[in-house]
Amino acid sequence: MSWRTVVITKTAKLDYSLGYMVVRDVENTSKIHISEISVLIIESTSVSLTAYLLNELIKSKVKVIFCDEKRNPSFEINAYYGSHDCSLKVKRQIGWDELAKKYIWTEIVCEKIRNQAQVLKIFGLNKSEMLLNYIDEMEFGDKSNREGHAAKVYFNELFGMKFSRSQDCPVNAALNFGYSLILSTVNREVVCGGYLTQLGLFHDNMYNQYNLSCDLMEPIRPFVDACVKQMNPLKFDKDEKLILLKLLSKEFVIESRTNTLLNAIKIYCKSVFDAIEENDTSKISFIKNEL
Repeated sequence: MSWRTVVITKTAKLDYSLGYMVVRDVENTSKIHISEISVLIIESTSVSLTAYLLNELIKSKVKVIFCDEKRNPSFEINAYYGSHDCSLKVKRQIGWDELAKKYIWTEIVCEKIRNQAQVLKIFGLNKSEMLLNYIDEMEFGDKSNREGHAAKVYFNELFGMKFSRSQDCPVNAALNFGYSLILSTVNREVVCGGYLTQLGLFHDNMYNQYNLSCDLMEPIRPFVDACVKQMNPLKFDKDEKLILLKLLSKEFVIESRTNTLLNAIKIYCKSVFDAIEENDTSKISFIKNEL
């Protein structure tokens, strides 16, 4: 089972040899067996890598993320066919029942707000009960937008009344970086499951190629928020990125067992697919942050 998140931060050449990713820089040559790698992040734009290596990484379902000149995630690589039965899965996905999608989305929103309330409680902040009340007020498909109301209360309480998600500040830089890591991880599971990332449950933006992943990642966002709150970044650089990267290997609880967040996301995504295929929301296994 893959478990390592590998980050290439400086000038290097990456190629493939006998099951290993070989990393050559000015000073050293090192090898990492591909079976150990779950996520590969190319942070430096001065990295070169071979097509042979990329093919082997994709075959092993390694998520490959490339960063821009500011070292922020810019794009990723997804396989055309992540599952042997992807044609069947896509046909089913296109025909997913609209009511079933709304039921699943309602459960996802409730869990997101529940996790947001827990984050506030963990840090000894107020308004957690208000968020839980929003869950009680939830309508089918979240017609009254309890998610939006909860988000406003939540972020103001967590980061201060003057905080806005549109600000250019270290907190938002950290949040955006963390969210992009979670999105990429969910993308991997969607593709590996044989589904299309473009066809969402609720998100339906014609310019967003990750609508389904954006739906699925919603309850996981508060885990990033808690990490950033604990970090309280006055800057956003290499050290802060490493803290967020470690979140992927942190242990969470799902189905009454502890798993790294990477593995928990895999279990969670599969449970959502099972739930919508069988039209049974009780099939969903949500990830719990047992702090």
